[in-house]
Amino acid sequence: MTLSLPNQGGLSLIPYLMAGHPDLATTREIGRKLVNTGIAALELGIPYSDPLADGPVIQRAGQRALDAGATTEACLEVAADIAAERAAPVLLMTYVNPVLAYGPQRFARDAAQAGVAGVIIPDVPVEESAGIARTMTVAGLETVFLVAPTSPDDRIAAACAASTGFVYCVTVTGITGSRSALPTDVNALLAKVRTHTDLPVAAGFGISSAEQVSLLRGHADAAIVGSAIVNELDAGRDPGPLVRELLSACK
Repeated sequence: MTLSLPNQGGLSLIPYLMAGHPDLATTREIGRKLVNTGIAALELGIPYSDPLADGPVIQRAGQRALDAGATTEACLEVAADIAAERAAPVLLMTYVNPVLAYGPQRFARDAAQAGVAGVIIPDVPVEESAGIARTMTVAGLETVFLVAPTSPDDRIAAACAASTGFVYCVTVTGITGSRSALPTDVNALLAKVRTHTDLPVAAGFGISSAEQVSLLRGHADAAIVGSAIVNELDAGRDPGPLVRELLSACK
């Protein structure tokens, strides 16, 4: 299923799940439900023991997944089961070491065969990404790069040029995780990113509430919400009601 976000015409939602948290069966069950709620895509994390971009909530979820035996191969099988719903595209978010350990060509082939639409590998510098990005592209996968509030214009331009599918705009300086408020200059950052690309621009990191999502209307094309959803699973709750609330805030 191809990745297709609205471009400057509306706000959509990309929820995040950590594959294997609290277990693979639950990820499969919740993922299948979420892709049928009207979301634009589902971001599925593949756990890694040294996730530099993730805050404590997602770090803890990744460690629990690893402790429970979640492997890259098993996560790809879960991704395939969710993608088979054909209700919303599935994106993989992981780090370069799991990809290298699995084998980049094998990873790209298996992800594509699983029906995955694209990959996000945040610890690959855009300047060093050509080889791995080409491997993903040859397999038919979109490659999404991140820009941050601290990115100078030349790196924003490079990340936008290397991205396909959409550009991931990190809204806060630092790691993932809920914040009480988004930075006041987040919309200025989104506007700056738009000057470098015609691709849709998705905002992520620090977004956890319907109020924060609503502030992105007219500025971002999608809101990516991770830690707040993982928190629901940590508490033993179905994240479906939260996702529906966030979807309502997109309208």
